[in-house]
Amino acid sequence: MAKARTVTIHGIRNCDTMKKARAWLEAQGIEYVFHDYKTAGADRGLVQGWSQQVGWELLLNRAGTTFRALPDADKTGLDENRAIALMAANPSMIKRPVLVTEGEILVGFKPERYHALFGK
Repeated sequence: MAKARTVTIHGIRNCDTMKKARAWLEAQGIEYVFHDYKTAGADRGLVQGWSQQVGWELLLNRAGTTFRALPDADKTGLDENRAIALMAANPSMIKRPVLVTEGEILVGFKPERYHALFGK
């Protein structure tokens, strides 16, 4: 018997993209744990680990209202360390969803990428 995959999806409950990703997982019968980083937070170690695997540029949601509301001084000249600090302090700046399973991370929701990962 094959071991079940541990799947954790990180994001914000009311985000439309999160709703699509969760609906896709549910439609495929894939069990997952949901981590709402708006309420439960996303500590620096977690964000740093993701950044090491996928890069901070992919992880940072520059299009979101939280990032756009930052003073220009905080947005210019960003490097990995500053971006990680911003995302840990303001988890709404993390792109959604972040899906983690068996050492793999997908950022954002594209059904074809989920199909490829889960073979569904």
